[in-house]
Amino acid sequence: MTRLSCLLMLGLTALVASPAAAEVDRSPRPGGVYKLKPGIFVANGARCQNPANAELRSYDGKGISTAHTRACVARVLSKRPSGYGFRYRVVQSCIDAGSGPGKRFTERQTVDVPDALTFSIKSQGGTTYRYCPLDQLPPELKSAAPASHP
Repeated sequence: MTRLSCLLMLGLTALVASPAAAEVDRSPRPGGVYKLKPGIFVANGARCQNPANAELRSYDGKGISTAHTRACVARVLSKRPSGYGFRYRVVQSCIDAGSGPGKRFTERQTVDVPDALTFSIKSQGGTTYRYCPLDQLPPELKSAAPASHP
């Protein structure tokens, strides 16, 4: 066996024997009304590990909730290309409470979705939000992250 053959054999053995460097992503695929990845999003500049409530948004495939709203459902009024993604004009209704009793309210929004991991809500000041992988979230947000989408 040549020296090159030995080095190749050792390299292949090391690759087969070593654990995978990257973890398999088992989270839900992008989809739903906005074709975003369901989960927790934070405002640009915020850290996934410790965001403030005002910096949080949750997407479950039906709508985008805040820390103080839930059961949000967006109805698309129009959708048009915008850059590499789409701009949506929607009417979204939510329950006005993070938990417990609350009234449902409705608002019009313009939501830009350049890709499956980023969005901004123009009607709320234009803040841009980015997806946080589950392994970067604190325990209380991991349990609150949407598990699937419709």
